[in-house]
Amino acid sequence: MSVTPENFGDLSRRTLLRRAAAAGLLATPAVGLLSACAGSEPSKSDNTGGAKSQDNPFGVKDGSAVKVVVFNGGLGDQWAKEDKVIFNAKHPNITVNMSSTQKIKTEEQPKMATQPSDLVMNSGADIMDRSTLINEGAIEPLDDLLTAPAWDSEGTVADSLLPGTVTDGTQNGKFYVVNVAYTVWGNWYNAALFKKEGWQAPTNWDEFFALAPKIKAKGMAPYVHDAAHGYYPRWALFASIWKAVGKQPVIDIDNLKDNAWKADGIVAALEPWEKLVKDKLLLPGKLDHTQSQQAWLDGKAAFIQVGTWLKNEMTATIPPGFEMTLSDYWSKPGDKAAKDVFASSGEGFVVPSKAPNKEAAKEFLRAILSKAGSAKFAELTKSLASTKGSGDNVQDTALASANTLMKSGSTDLISFKFPDYYADLDKESQNLAEELMAGRLTAQQFVDKMQAAANKVAKDSSIKKQTRAA
Repeated sequence: MSVTPENFGDLSRRTLLRRAAAAGLLATPAVGLLSACAGSEPSKSDNTGGAKSQDNPFGVKDGSAVKVVVFNGGLGDQWAKEDKVIFNAKHPNITVNMSSTQKIKTEEQPKMATQPSDLVMNSGADIMDRSTLINEGAIEPLDDLLTAPAWDSEGTVADSLLPGTVTDGTQNGKFYVVNVAYTVWGNWYNAALFKKEGWQAPTNWDEFFALAPKIKAKGMAPYVHDAAHGYYPRWALFASIWKAVGKQPVIDIDNLKDNAWKADGIVAALEPWEKLVKDKLLLPGKLDHTQSQQAWLDGKAAFIQVGTWLKNEMTATIPPGFEMTLSDYWSKPGDKAAKDVFASSGEGFVVPSKAPNKEAAKEFLRAILSKAGSAKFAELTKSLASTKGSGDNVQDTALASANTLMKSGSTDLISFKFPDYYADLDKESQNLAEELMAGRLTAQQFVDKMQAAANKVAKDSSIKKQTRAA
């Protein structure tokens, strides 16, 4: 599709890590606290509010304070500190108490029913399950944020966002999660190495398997991935499924339609991954995300699959002359959606329903989504923000390759929704992805087990069902 940097977006790590390992809010000791919120109306803010205006649409009160918690992962947290400066330039009398952590669920979930932070970036491996937060009334609907004036541009906040950002943050017909990053996923390689060796980056599986022996002859593994966290390989597996069968079968999967996982083409979509493992084309070892990324940077493997937060996460150890370049996930002959690209918004902020200063939390979100804030985000992270135009003035080869990939894509973006809908099914898909990539499952066994897991959720009347239309 014809897309310029201002028209595409996440750096999602659940999305990005948004869809990370979010198993079981209800399985934690904080269940009693969170459940106390269930069925209750969102609490009133303790802030009596200030005068509402174009520059203060939520009526934030001078002299108040807002507590902001940022996930400090692959994107770091410097971009959020810049947002604090932007916010205080307009609201100098509001105190912003900002902290950073990687233990979001561990530190923030126990507070949800008592005295939570005002604004929480719910991301990373220790993420709170979104559906549980929503179903128990623990986080605030933010539809009024979408209709508020944009911070420093014409129109509303919704008008300023990249395609898919509102949909990605919407559940049960309401907007709950403000994804501030826009990720593009695919297979990364070192363009400098490929030029030196005279290799052409493959565009399909046949080309990859033809190139693999040449890569091995140089003492490199053709491929490496995070083998410690199941959501990493799952991204690649699900991208292959979508490319093979197209959008509607994936919608059927998300909607728990009978035998949706048995649709024609799904097993075949996963068989190249099974072959990659069986042919010993993976770098050995159960490496985690940073270990696998470092192995790739060290020249131990030719390709790695991950999202566009990669450069920022590994910036300190990128070798001189390394040309980090993103290419699309490989397709097969006959794939129905070979040109569809895996990209979405992620790194989601939520406002707890019992937050004492929800007005200031929403106002801080306006600052994050501002043109100034999103430009700083792209500059500092080398990734796109979910606000249009964030990458307009950033000169970076990794970001440019992501933009090129988006330009060559079709109008549909690859997306699976069931990880957002059902925590247990999400976790099972991660476990099974690990098993497939470890050679302990075949493609057929993976599909059979996913269907069984989906059947279990579909038949459980205690689980609130979600429906995806598009």
